[in-house]
Amino acid sequence: MMLNELRQEVYESLMELPKNHLVTMHSGTVSGRDPQSGLIVIKPTGFRYDKLTPADLIVMDIDGKCIEGDLRPSSDTETHLYMYKHRADIHGIVHTHSPFASIFAVLGRPIPPVMTSAALLGGEIPIGGYAPVGGEDIGSEIMAKLGSCSAIVMQNHGVYTFGTTVWKATVAAVEVEDVAKIAHYAMLHGNPIVLTPEQVKEFQEIYANSYGQKE
Repeated sequence: MMLNELRQEVYESLMELPKNHLVTMHSGTVSGRDPQSGLIVIKPTGFRYDKLTPADLIVMDIDGKCIEGDLRPSSDTETHLYMYKHRADIHGIVHTHSPFASIFAVLGRPIPPVMTSAALLGGEIPIGGYAPVGGEDIGSEIMAKLGSCSAIVMQNHGVYTFGTTVWKATVAAVEVEDVAKIAHYAMLHGNPIVLTPEQVKEFQEIYANSYGQKE
């Protein structure tokens, strides 16, 4: 079986999605790109999380040709491939329909940076316009709106997060939902205080230089 380490990383990240209430049943997708070979590991479409194993994941090349695996790949595959083709720094992508972030998706609004942790995501989480599933339209819209952020909310669709590793993209997906939940509840009571760009930058430097353990 190819790319065992990457398979395991993608699998472990997939298991985090239902655990953190970011998906239901078989929705959502995680993929990872191997830095050496450029091959991509991605979840099969419509597959139950409680039945999934690392062996069920599909290995494909950047053009979508299946290298290993018998199951049909995610219906979101074209979006993932588009992003990998256009962003050499991305090696992990997570897509969810997490409920609080999806509130902003159906309102067509960005998620405001109401918590210092939003700095991990780049500040305000942008909103991308509606695009049909199954082709490159979502990927091109993400590229147009993402900027320097590691997350985006797509109108009437859900959340995409990106990272230099699969795990970082997964952490970002959890963080998006956390910030969206707090922002949503705060907005029910009034106008939340939003971090300024200067404050976002300040906390980005803190997280970059003194948060977490050295890799």
